[in-house]
Amino acid sequence: MKTIAFFPEAAFGPALNSVGIAQQVEKLGHKAVFICDKGFEGVFKGYGFEEFTVNMSEPMPPEEMAKYWVNFINGHIPNFDKTPYEQIDNYIKDCYDAIVDTSIWAEKDLPSVLDKIKPDVICIDNVILFPATKSYGKPWVRIISCSENEIPDENIPPHLSGCEENDKDGFKKFEDKFNQVVKPIHDKFNSFLKECGEAEYPMGEFFETSPYLNLLLYPESVKFDRSKPLDDKLFHYLHGCVRKEEDYVVPEFKKNNDGKLIYLSFGSLGSGDIDLMKRLISALEKSPYRVLVNVGDYKESYDEIPPNILIDSWYPQPSVIPKCDLVIHHGGNNSFTECLYFGVPAIIMPYVWDGQDNATRVHETKHGIKMHRSHWEEEELLSNIEDTINNSEIRQNLIKSAKLMQSDDGTAKAASLILKLAQ
Repeated sequence: MKTIAFFPEAAFGPALNSVGIAQQVEKLGHKAVFICDKGFEGVFKGYGFEEFTVNMSEPMPPEEMAKYWVNFINGHIPNFDKTPYEQIDNYIKDCYDAIVDTSIWAEKDLPSVLDKIKPDVICIDNVILFPATKSYGKPWVRIISCSENEIPDENIPPHLSGCEENDKDGFKKFEDKFNQVVKPIHDKFNSFLKECGEAEYPMGEFFETSPYLNLLLYPESVKFDRSKPLDDKLFHYLHGCVRKEEDYVVPEFKKNNDGKLIYLSFGSLGSGDIDLMKRLISALEKSPYRVLVNVGDYKESYDEIPPNILIDSWYPQPSVIPKCDLVIHHGGNNSFTECLYFGVPAIIMPYVWDGQDNATRVHETKHGIKMHRSHWEEEELLSNIEDTINNSEIRQNLIKSAKLMQSDDGTAKAASLILKLAQ
């Protein structure tokens, strides 16, 4: 029996994608364990996996640790209406600064944690290198759960830019500004890499290709046309890894019980923008639809709920989306790939990070539409919902996408490749 260690970043997108692969590893008779930030403690135990925690920031009380990234995101809500280019000076810069610190702090605990686990393979889903995972002496796998443009190519939009595929002037403008703003952070990281005996990274890069195996969760139907195709011996597209969740029975609504079903979710972090969520709920109250709304940890902030709407703190999303006629989401990787996997049209209202890239991509490949997160009127939103649900081109594209993705089980494929490496 082999032991596979998964080390996703402290966000539900990468975490739950890794859960899907880990479920298949155990189904094949091997052991999957998770390494996680202390603020994420308990997430993987909830799925039956053993957890090993590491300090990835300055030690703080457990309640503060659990809220670290929530507070970080909520502090940036005023920046969410800005373009990706405008976010370089604030959200993106602050995010990379914090991410570099996680790598530096993790190096204090990670070697001893790996010695306890004794993994045969280490799987990392993050945007930054943790030197101990590379120097441990066992094969390591890079999992790319965000957009495939995390692996750069001159022919495709830069990561986080939200650029359209043919906007080459936009590519350069974004990259030049990004490199200028993050240079001090990048210099700090390179100094840390040297201390760890690692080679410095080129400007703008914080991670590298694994010489063993790289897994991309990006679906075939929205892949980019690269100038230099990825080596198919080292890179494998999984076309979305959808974890198994408990079945979901759609509850009765007080109104519109025969109406089409919409699922609204801005993820665990995006739900902190309560004013925007309430505005969306108010608009959807005037629609003929039934609506399930994920409000995260803020359920107590909602008093009067319209009769055609139900709210909850969490939904088993892979079990909910197949029952829906439309999903409104922020462009996070799980929501993005699950809508394609189940053939459900989406309206993406991005605010940061890979959501910007995913929203643009779903729009230009006609698998849904992109809307600004807050610059809309109620009539525009309701009209876009109706148009997206009934758009025959979007529907046909989604049928093709779902058929391909469901015929190629990404979680099983990933587990097989990882276990082959472990042998």
